[in-house]
Amino acid sequence: MGFNTNFTVVENVLILRIEGELDHHTAVQLKNEWQHHMQYHQIKHVVLNLEDLHFMDSSGLGVILGRYKEVQQLGGEMVVCSISSSVKRLFDLSGLFKIVRLEQDESYALKSLGVAS
Repeated sequence: MGFNTNFTVVENVLILRIEGELDHHTAVQLKNEWQHHMQYHQIKHVVLNLEDLHFMDSSGLGVILGRYKEVQQLGGEMVVCSISSSVKRLFDLSGLFKIVRLEQDESYALKSLGVAS
């Protein structure tokens, strides 16, 4: 299985859809693309749609945690939505849901950030 990302900007929210497998081979690529979009579009909030992410290891968690810290410094929030069961388990075990909110889907996530989809 491969790895693919889709970045969409709605107002000051970056919507990131990750597909495939996020591991040490793809984590650096994701980090670089994500940081580029954050800076280029002057993003405040991030919505992570992980519906089609089937595998993630600690490298992926590291990238997400690093970008979470950047979003926090901007006074923004990171919201995860549409998460697959295997990745949700990893988030639960890592404690990431203690700092990142989970919403049902992109529409709910955007509404929770005050943005109409």
